[in-house]
Amino acid sequence: MYYLLPVRYRWVLLLAASYTFYAWWKVEYLLLIVFSTVLDFAVAQQLFKEVRRSARLFWLSISLASNLGLLVVFKYLLLFLPDKDPMMLTIYSVDYPILGTLIYGVYFAIPVGISFYTFQTMSYTLDVYHGRTTPESHLGKFAVFVSFFPQLVAGPIERFSHLQPQLRGHFTPNYRRMSRAFKLILWGFFLKICIADNLGPIVDQVYGNPLDYNLVSRWLGTLAFGFQIYADFAGYTLIAQGAALLLGIELMDNFRTPYLSISISEFWKRWHISLSTWFRDYLYLPLGGNRVSAGRWIFNILLVFCLSGFWHGANWTFLIWGAIHGLLYLLERFVWGKPGEESSWFRKIFAGLRTFVMVNIAWVFFRGDSVNSVLNHFETLFSASGSNIIEIPWSLIVIITCFLISEVLLYNGRIDNKLEHIPLVTRWMIYAFLLYAITAWGGIANHPFIYFQF
Repeated sequence: MYYLLPVRYRWVLLLAASYTFYAWWKVEYLLLIVFSTVLDFAVAQQLFKEVRRSARLFWLSISLASNLGLLVVFKYLLLFLPDKDPMMLTIYSVDYPILGTLIYGVYFAIPVGISFYTFQTMSYTLDVYHGRTTPESHLGKFAVFVSFFPQLVAGPIERFSHLQPQLRGHFTPNYRRMSRAFKLILWGFFLKICIADNLGPIVDQVYGNPLDYNLVSRWLGTLAFGFQIYADFAGYTLIAQGAALLLGIELMDNFRTPYLSISISEFWKRWHISLSTWFRDYLYLPLGGNRVSAGRWIFNILLVFCLSGFWHGANWTFLIWGAIHGLLYLLERFVWGKPGEESSWFRKIFAGLRTFVMVNIAWVFFRGDSVNSVLNHFETLFSASGSNIIEIPWSLIVIITCFLISEVLLYNGRIDNKLEHIPLVTRWMIYAFLLYAITAWGGIANHPFIYFQF
């Protein structure tokens, strides 16, 4: 349908598809996207017209306060509310439908992807304010930028200057582009369905009842979450990139083999790249970056990491997770350093293993429901009890082995580009294996994408 339509009408199809895609989950929350879209469209127009600094600051404040207000109400207000009361919800839903929906949203259903699309619209407003881009003059086409369905609910968080020109592009079907798109989608399904969804039950069992398992199983289950969240999130990103590429649109990379990083700073250049660069460009650099005193720089680093952790949800465990990464970043800077280009392979391997272990231990805070549950889980990792052993199917061992090998081969690369340089027969053998693995060894339990909750 997209390619059959005249170019000038394609945005209508994309907008209808994007709104339908989001409304399929819960149609009421579509109003939040519409609100952010109309607000930031209007604010950007005013910012472009105004020359007075005070007026421009006023309009920028309206945009930031409104978008951050949505996050506070629908994501962080839960921290300060009493325990959930189903009876109260039922009463309000009957007598006050609008208030009932609001309470339901705060208590039970954080709008899917709200952190992603609010950050995307805020970056647009900030770019217009600083003169880095000119505002979109067509409301409908701006609405497509905000709600573009492949990356709407879990990113990557795109910049207006990168995505919008492509949404206006005159693309025609192209074999190489379609081939690359299906490579990305196939690899994304493999990561999500074969790795993340098979590791999910193991992680749930160990985190749910750690004392039932022996010490080795507890550590394996703990480390399994690091692979689960990576395969889950990276798998979604690849599927999103592939779906967008079918329409001729290149989304930014969000991952570059992060577990092969040899330092914490490198890890954050390879993990959730669109979020880390967002905080760098719109918070860290405006605070002065590293062009300030040492004490102020330390404050900037800790603030950025804490807020990036808190971005993930209304739980103190996320804040602590971000703070841990901030402290590790500072320790790396002032205490143990990081390997340089001239460093020996031994030092690089040791630094890589150290980074991997630290990142995966920090994931316990990300996975835990509360600070107490996290502390209890850490306690079980150093205490002996339980005799059950995690059962790992041989198929999962094969899948994980293939994944680890592929990570090394894909270092600083992407699956679609790497496969293009492989001989035809070998390439189709890989396709056949991936298709077989997805259909025969895919996880049975339904595990929604982890980052949908953010």
